[in-house]
Order: sequence, then structure tokens, then C-alpha cells
Amino acid sequence: MLKEKMISYTKYSEAAFQESQIISFNKYDKQSNSFRVYKDGFAGIYFQFGKVDDKEGYKKAEDNLELKRPYPFDLESGKRSRDKTEVILSDQEILKTAKKVLSYLKKNYPDFVYEGSVFAVQTKNTMQNEKGLDYSFTDGYNSISLTFKHKESKELCDGFLRFNQRTLKVRSFYKMADAYLANYLKEVPMPKECIIMKTYYDFTGKLAESIDAEKLKLGTSLLSGKIGQKLFADDFTLMHDVTEKNCWMNPFWDGEGVVNKGDKVTFIKNGKLLRGYADKKTAKKYRVKATGSANTNFSDIPSNGYCTMTIKIGKKSAKELLNGKLAIIPMLYSGGGFKEHGEYKMPVHVAFLTDGEQILGRVPPFTMSTTMFDMFGKDFIGIAKTNKLFNDKCILVKMKAEKLSSAAQN
Repeated sequence: MLKEKMISYTKYSEAAFQESQIISFNKYDKQSNSFRVYKDGFAGIYFQFGKVDDKEGYKKAEDNLELKRPYPFDLESGKRSRDKTEVILSDQEILKTAKKVLSYLKKNYPDFVYEGSVFAVQTKNTMQNEKGLDYSFTDGYNSISLTFKHKESKELCDGFLRFNQRTLKVRSFYKMADAYLANYLKEVPMPKECIIMKTYYDFTGKLAESIDAEKLKLGTSLLSGKIGQKLFADDFTLMHDVTEKNCWMNPFWDGEGVVNKGDKVTFIKNGKLLRGYADKKTAKKYRVKATGSANTNFSDIPSNGYCTMTIKIGKKSAKELLNGKLAIIPMLYSGGGFKEHGEYKMPVHVAFLTDGEQILGRVPPFTMSTTMFDMFGKDFIGIAKTNKLFNDKCILVKMKAEKLSSAAQN
């Protein structure tokens, strides 16, 4: 019988505000424990919040072997640690920062009402077992997260700002806020060509579903039968990437303790589909390559799905990629998404026009539409380096734009 233990510790502090006034300060420390024992191809698992003695935890895990959870796989080994934390705000600094941010916003943009929070979160994850595995990962960040509403607006919310940094630079947030709030009332026409500029995370859901190795093998994926084929743009490369440089709050190992060579694995390279993601169970069942893609499940055996869906960043800025053209930044959108066959349509209620560096004004509401294949294929312009409008990297992609119906606007 072999033993394994996973611990996740989270510390969170938040100054919350409504109607542009601080209303509360909240904080918590949370520890999650998962004790696991393996015997005769089965796993006994015991999950508990809070501190718990190892002897008690393993005893209860052993008792749970009777549930017959199958796990006929070898455990991993290896020793490694990583700490990505920089400067995490103290409780006093969080409160002070919230006051400073609200003071700045109310002074410079008094016609808006703000709701949200300033918070800091720290996490530490560890995994250990009797085969010699001993992994730890620590990370944390500070955030200014808020919605804004114009005082004359009938909407519940007119936009939002999200600003996350391991070392918070409040002046950089001010520049981001200035770009949007100073130009919110400036109405500008839609450009002739609809180029969308946005953080790409909201666009990768259907693709993530499509490169699940099990769905690829079962024929239920849009990409089934297409491994080895060129399907997307020449410069479109998709990876699971938890390298030292690119990881964000992600352990370098998966839910089974697997570490990929170089801390990444590529699924699509230069538009060509190479493989799907698979945990050990999926890999064994369908005779495919295991890719370290097991989700961490503290109360059960791992499941397939740990994939950061990282698109390779290009060398150009957003303005360089636009090459003199203008782009649209959707801010508030709802009521749409991907359909079964990869079609994408989304009503956009608030959006801004940009040259890639500056906000030029707000465009009328519209509906953006494309397909998964066009978005990452013929209409894919690129992934730009981090800029001040996002405090993150962003995607640029061509889409179709249609006038938003009055019913959709309401």
C-alpha cells in the first residue's frame, strides 16, 4: 500500500466597495487536504478542510478503499519547488489602496458609480508520496476589480476593469482606467472592417472541448479524424504552458503528479493538430500519449482536463499587428457563444475603438460573429504582447459585425 498527500492553502483579503464607498473588509485562510492510499489497483481518498493529522487522514483514506475507486497506475516521483510570489499587499495596504483608487476615480470621473474590490490572494500547493515525490508551488497576486456605471445610465453596469499584478503598480491601473473612462461618452462610428481585440481566454472554450483526446477518439469532437492535418493559421500554436516565465497561479505538475518535459506540451503547432490532451486513464484507454492533463480532484480520482490553453505570443505589439487599422475592444457582452458546430455569435453591448494603444471612443452596440475555424484560421491576426489597455496579452482577429437588434439591447 502506497500513501500520497495533497495540500492546498489559500489566504485571501479584500476591501469591498459599493456606490463608490468602502463597505467591508473580508479575509479568510483556507486549507484543503487530500489523503490517498493505493492498493491492488484501487484508491482510497479522504478529503477534509482545515488542519488534520497525517495518521488520522491516512487511516480514513484507507477505510475508503472499500468504495473501490479504480486507479491502476504507478505513482510519480521527483523533488522540486517553485515560488512566484513577489509583493503581496498587507491588509492595511489593501485598505489604503482601495481608498486611493476610489479617491482617484471619484475626483477624475465623478459621473460614474463604482462597485468592486481591491484584494490580495496567496496560494501554496504541495504534493508528496511514498515513491519520493515532493512538489510545492507558491504564488499570489493583487487585484483591482470593479464595475462602473454612468450616473445617467439605466443599465445596472456599463463596463468593468480588471487589473491583476504580482506586484501592484497602482499608477498603471490609473492609466488603464483613464483610457476607458475618459472616452466612454465619446461616440465613434464602427470601422468598415471589424477587428476584435481582446484577451483570448473567453474564445478558447470550444477549442479546449475539441482537443480532449477522448472526444477526438470517440468522434464527438469537431476535430475528430483530423490529427496531423493543417487546420488553423500558420502562426497559431496552442500549448499547455506552465513554464517559469508564463505560469500564472498554476502548479507545474498535474493532478497525478506528472510534469511535462520543459513544463509544456504542444497540441497545435503552426496550425497543425498534433494531439489531444490526456490524463493517464484516457491515454491507456485510447492508446494515446499522456500529456500531464489530469485535473486535481481532492475528493476523488483525477479527471482529464488540466490544460492552460496558452496561445503562443507573437513578437509584435497590438498596434504593429493592426498596421494602421483600428480594432474593437468588446467590454460588455452576453447572450451568445459557441454552438455545436463551432459557430460563434455574441451580442456586444459596450465596446471601444482603439488603434492598439489608445482608446478612441465607444462604438454602437453590435453582434460579432465568426466560427472556431475562422477565428484561429484565416481571420487570425495574432497574439500581441502585453499592453496598458489590458495589462495582459491579447488576441486580434477579424469577425463579422451586424447591427444589434433593439430586443437584444434591452
